[in-house]
This record gives sequence, C-alpha cells and structure tokens, in this order.
Amino acid sequence: MATGSQTGGAAKVLLEHRLLEGANVYFPRPAVKLTFDVSGLAGRPTPQIVSLARAAGLRSTAVGDPDSELRWFTLTRLVSSLTRQVAHRGGVVRLAVRARRGSAPGEVIVAVPWRHTGKVDALAAGIAEVLDAAGSRRRTIEAALVRAGERLREADEGDEPRLIDPTVPVVGITGTNGKTTTSRMISHIAMTAGKHVAWSSTEGVHHDGRLVVDGDYSGPGGAREVFRCSPLDLAVTETARGGILRRGVGVRRFDVSVVTNVSADHLGLEGIDTLDQLAEVKAVVPRITKAKGWTVLNGDDPRVFAMRHLSEAKPWIFSPDSTSPSLRQALDEGGRTTTVLDGTVVVVTHGRVQRVVDLVDVPMTLCGLSRANVENVLGVTSAALALGFSVDQVRAGLTSFLPERNNPGRMAVWLHQGRIFVIDVAHNEAGLQALLDICQGVRAPGGGLLLSLSMAGDRQADAFHKLGEMAGLAAQQVIYTRTNKYLRGADPEQLADWVAEGLEPTGTRLSARLDTEIDAFEWAMAHTQPGDVVGFMSHQQRDEVKALMAADGGHAASPDEIRELVMAAREAATTQA
Repeated sequence: MATGSQTGGAAKVLLEHRLLEGANVYFPRPAVKLTFDVSGLAGRPTPQIVSLARAAGLRSTAVGDPDSELRWFTLTRLVSSLTRQVAHRGGVVRLAVRARRGSAPGEVIVAVPWRHTGKVDALAAGIAEVLDAAGSRRRTIEAALVRAGERLREADEGDEPRLIDPTVPVVGITGTNGKTTTSRMISHIAMTAGKHVAWSSTEGVHHDGRLVVDGDYSGPGGAREVFRCSPLDLAVTETARGGILRRGVGVRRFDVSVVTNVSADHLGLEGIDTLDQLAEVKAVVPRITKAKGWTVLNGDDPRVFAMRHLSEAKPWIFSPDSTSPSLRQALDEGGRTTTVLDGTVVVVTHGRVQRVVDLVDVPMTLCGLSRANVENVLGVTSAALALGFSVDQVRAGLTSFLPERNNPGRMAVWLHQGRIFVIDVAHNEAGLQALLDICQGVRAPGGGLLLSLSMAGDRQADAFHKLGEMAGLAAQQVIYTRTNKYLRGADPEQLADWVAEGLEPTGTRLSARLDTEIDAFEWAMAHTQPGDVVGFMSHQQRDEVKALMAADGGHAASPDEIRELVMAAREAATTQA
C-alpha cells in the first residue's frame, strides 16, 4: 500500500509504505518496504548529521561532506540504525533490517519483516518523525525517539499477512521468457496423467483447462485464485517480477521451482536497472523452495545457474548442450540434469541416462526450430519428473501438447494465401530472437521476410533500439504497430521513432507505422507475395487476425505441415549451397 495517511512532518519524508505479504527481494518472508525522502539531510551541515548519527547509535561519525557519496552512504546506514532504535525502544529486541539507496534521487529504502499491520504502521510513522526532527538539537531527536518507541509499544497489532500454506504440491515458475508456456505444459502433463490442476499466468487462472479468471494473474493474487479451485491435486503459479516487487510471493513455499532465464526486460522500473538486480528478484522463487524439493534452473544462463547456491532445494539443471559445464557441475554437486542427445530428451544422473522423448515428436519444438521451446521442454521435463510423474506420463503430455490449441498466442504458425505467418507475443528482445528463429527455419531461399513489431511502452529507449536493429538485420521489410492497450503512459510516436533509430544503422527503413494489428495484417498482405514469411508480434488482436485468415481460407499449420515446411526449407538451402 502507498502511504497517504501521514500528517504533518512525517508525510514529508515517508514516500511509500508497502506491505509485501510473502517472500520478497529483501527477505524470504513477509516484509514492509518503507521509502523515505532524505534529500533534506544530504546538504545539512556536518555537525547536524553527526548529532543525528550519535542519536541513532552509529559509532562512526565520519558522515562526509554535504551531497558527497560518503554522505549518502552514511544516510543509508543512518536510516537503518534509526529503524533499529525505534524498534528497540518499542520493545522489539531483535529486528532484521535491510537498507539501500532508492532509484530516485534522495530516496532511501528500508525493509523489515512484519507480522502485524498495526505495529509496522507505528514503526513507519516513528521513523518518519525522527527523520523530520533531524535538523533540530539532539534533545529534540531523543524526544522524537522516545515518542516513536511509545507509539510502537502501544500500537494495536492489526492484521497478519495473507500468506498461503499449501496443502498440495506447488510449482513456482519465474524468468523473463517462457513462464506462461512452461506453466501450461506442466499443467497439461498433470491433466493428461489424470490430476486436477489449477494454474495462474499472464493469461489468467485456469482449472483443469477451463478459464476461471481472465487477466494478468502472474502475482500473489493469482496464487490465491488457484487455491480457491477445487478439486485440486497440483498448483502451478507463474511468478513475475512485478508481483514479487509490489506484493511478494503469494505462497509460503514451493515444492518445485523453475527459473527459465534472465534477460533484459522492464529495466528501469521499480528500482530494477540492471540484469543483476533483475536476477536478484527472480531468485526469490528458488530461495523459498523447500529443502526436500527441487529447483529447476537454466544452466546456460550464468545468473540463473548461480541461484542454486541460494536455495536449500536440490538442483536440477537443464541445457540443450550436453557438453555444458553447468551439467557436469550439477552432477558433481549431487543434482540431476536434463539435456539432448541425438535429438532425444534425456535425464542424466551419476551412472544413468534415461531417455524421455524424441524432440521431433514434441510439437512445441517445431521440429527443433524453436530453441526457446526446446529449452522450455527441458525445463518442463525436469519439473514434471521432480513432481513425481513417470517418464511415460511426461512423454504423453509433451507429445499431445499442441502449439495453437494448448498454447495460444505463442509461436502460432498459420498458412494463408501462400504466406507463412508466425504469430507470437514476443514481448522483448529474447522473444523477437525466438520469433526470428522460426521465421528463418520455415523460409525457403528466395522468400522474403516481413516483420511486424510492437512492444509495451514501459521499456527504455535502448530496448526499442535493439528491437529495430535485430529486425533490420533479418528482414527486408519492417513495420511498427502501436499497442494502444499497452502504452502505459508512453507516446506511441516516440516508441516508433526509437524503433526507426534502431533500424537506421542496418540500412533498413521503417516501412509503415500502423494503428492496429488488423492494419498491420492488411498491410502485410498487400506488400508480400506467396512464399514470403511474416513474423507477427501480436499483443492485442491476435484472435481477430487469425479469424480474418480463417474466413479467407487460412488455417493453423499442423505439426506435419510444419515439418514439411522445415524440411523443404532445409532441402532448398542445401541444394542452393
């Protein structure tokens, strides 16, 4: 919750008071995140800061010159120490505290575990009051500390966290790409094996294949909806970065966790500016996986592979490269691995290689073209086996999971008037690369490639530049479609300009700027010919686009048709070479 209830001086320094009701980036249990504006202290005379530091119990009085780096370092320690002082005077003997600089100038964030809302409200108000008195004499600061302690001691306890204690096995899935596909595939394996399963994702909450709640439920709210479903044998929860940062994880623990990858996406939001910071957020999921469980990690992503050290669970590492050092390391550490040998998914433990399924028989891999989905299959296989499903049950689920029927919106291949449309959400650079892998794999020599780009507005300029650069290097024609539903405050023309700027060094120009995905589809049909491939990043109107194709004789390609396209493209490329 954001603070709006403070009055007087406290409201000047307490910017946000947010309850994290589950495991979060600060603690593996519920915590409160308090954001303070201490910019007024950055330029204060040194004696005033020294006086505040002594009142807070800091031993060192090397507080730094006004606005110096040492001063900001001191202010972060100062807020942390004041938090402990207020807690101690309020009767809290031991309190874990995490403090760091905020993303905006002048901000310091402090986080502490919480059990009762009334107590954390009093703690937040008390710290704010002491900080507001910081420019006064030490006697005034001491008086503020006394009042803060009394307020905390006398505060009603209030509500407790609404944290779910699961009664059935739970799978937690996080990462930048592939979360929804992984959630759907694990759930499909469970249903194929006769289990009742509910899962939450960016595509809503489903129970035994039926949509229960529509919308983005990749946060703690999704977990709560999952556990409202009955009967229930298995819960599968997609856990996105936003939910972890804003509310925390919705369940107390996971039996199995999966981390798909960590790549650039949504950077520059909510204090997450680097890949390392993003990985820290994603690592919350394996951190709360129970010791007797398994944490399934992408061995080809160094940040993900390193998460095994943060979890008490046993590591199960996957990589399509059977020679990956991460696989050897995992086996040496007593873990398990899943990889590909001679086109077959295999599980490797010390002294044993177990065949699971041939990739060619798994429709989601599109005959092995989709490296991203090959990796998803390896992660799903690992998670399903870790849950106790048999190899036969996993194989049955993987071979019956169809891209268009069971995974709408992801890597749909459609045939329409001689063109090959590859339609995918592809919401970032990694998603576009996965889309390009498919487009290139089904395109015969001589066929053109048109890319229709779009992306949500809550990305930095660099992300749009990279999107344009990747498209310009791969395609002969590039168009941009405004995602009006997902602008999130951004100027649509600015987003298109950024894509055009990314295209410029490649020698390709932006061919069109369009208002809707229907416009993009019609433009693509007018500017391509039979044999061409259209890579279509679709977020808003993919069902309408598919309906237009179906009404005019188009259809979703079957696994056999995709195989024919792939083999024809390979044969033509070999002959031409």
